[in-house]
Amino acid sequence: MSSPRRLRRWLITAMSAALVASGAAGTATAEPADATAAAAVTFSDTFDGPAGAAVDSSKWQIETGDNVNNHERQYYTSGNKNAALDGQGHLVITARKENPANYQCWYGTCQYTSARLNTSGRFTAQYGHVEARMKVPRGQGMWPAFWMLGTPVNWPDSGEIDIMENVGFEPSTIHGTIHGPGYSGSGGIGAGYTLPGGQAFADAFHTFAVDWAPDSITWSVDGNVYQRRTPADLGGKQWVFNKPYFLILNLAVGGYWPGDPDGSTAFPQQLVVDHVSVTTGDSSTGGAIRGLAGKCVDVAGANTANGTPVQLYDCNGTSAQNWTVGSDGTIRALGKCLDVASGGTADGTPVQLWDCNGTAAQKWVVTAARDIVNPQADKCLDVTGNNSANATRLQIWTCTGAANQKWTVG
Repeated sequence: MSSPRRLRRWLITAMSAALVASGAAGTATAEPADATAAAAVTFSDTFDGPAGAAVDSSKWQIETGDNVNNHERQYYTSGNKNAALDGQGHLVITARKENPANYQCWYGTCQYTSARLNTSGRFTAQYGHVEARMKVPRGQGMWPAFWMLGTPVNWPDSGEIDIMENVGFEPSTIHGTIHGPGYSGSGGIGAGYTLPGGQAFADAFHTFAVDWAPDSITWSVDGNVYQRRTPADLGGKQWVFNKPYFLILNLAVGGYWPGDPDGSTAFPQQLVVDHVSVTTGDSSTGGAIRGLAGKCVDVAGANTANGTPVQLYDCNGTSAQNWTVGSDGTIRALGKCLDVASGGTADGTPVQLWDCNGTAAQKWVVTAARDIVNPQADKCLDVTGNNSANATRLQIWTCTGAANQKWTVG
C-alpha cells in the first residue's frame, strides 16, 4: 500500500464535527445486496499525523487496565505507549512482552502491555456500512478485534457486534459474531471466513466490514460476503441491534479463547490499522451524476452487457444515467455496478458496467470535496483528457482536484 495517500486526505475532508456528533439514529435501512441510498461518511479516521503521535482524542478514548473476564494477560496502557501513529497514515497498536511492576493484572504483575481504543462518548452508529482496513498480528496468544458495543452498556443485554476477531492459532481465519441476551460468550452466533490457499491474514491488509440494517447484519472480508444474520437466527431470543453502538479496536494477549503466548510467539506484535469509516444512507432514490460541462455519467447505449463503457454524455433523464450510491460502496445503474476494468489500479484504467460482485473494483466513496474515489486504486473517477465531448470515456486517475474529477450526485 502507498502512503501517505490521497485517500486519507479526502476522507478527512468528508467528515465534519457536525456529522460525527449526529451519526447515530435514523440512518440507512437498505439491505446491502440492493442498497439504493446515497452514502454519507459519518465517521472516518485515516490516522494521518507525525510518527509517534497519539490518536485523535476527539474521535477515540483509550481504555486502561486489565480484563479478568476473559482471563487476558495484557495491561492496556494510556497515551501513545502502545497505540501511536506511524507517520505513514496508520494506527499501530503494539503488544509488548515486559514486566512493568506498576501494572497489576488479575493474576499478578502483568507480563504484557497493549492498547484498547473506543469511540464511546464521541461517536455512535446505528445502521450503515462499518469497516476497517487492517493487518493483524501473528502468533499464538494474539487476539486482535474490531467490534461494537450497544449503549448504554449492560452486557450482554445491550448487545455486541464483533466485526472481526482473529486468534493466533488460526492464522488464515477470522470470525464475525453477535452476542446478546441468551446468546453471549461461547454461545454467540456467528461464522468464520478463511482465506484460500493457506494465506495468513497477517501477511497483508484486509478490509473487514458489516452492513447493518434494522433486521439484518451482513459480514464481509474484502467485499466478499460470508454470513448474514437476522432475528430468525436467534431461535426466539431478543434482537438487540436497533440502537446506537460505539466502535472498539484492541489487541488482546492471551485469554480463554486464544490461549496464552508460548515460545513460538515473537514480540512485539502489531495490529496496523489503515482506516476506520462508517457510512450511512441519507437518500432513498437514485439520480444523475453530473460532472464536466454539466454533463452526466452515462452507460453507453443503455446497454446492460458486461464491459459496456461508462462515458460522459448530455444529461437526458434516462435509466442509463440513473445511478444509486449504496451503503455497501457500490454505484449502480441498470441493475449493474460501476466497475474498474480488470480491477486495475493504474492511471487511465477505464471504468465500465459489470455484474455486481462485491470486489474492490466496484467500491467507491463520494467525498465532501465531490471526488468519487476507488479506494483500492486510491484514484478518482476522471473524464479522459478533460474532454467534455459526448461519449468521452471515463477512467480512474490520480486525484488532482481538477474539474474533470468533480461530480455532483443526485
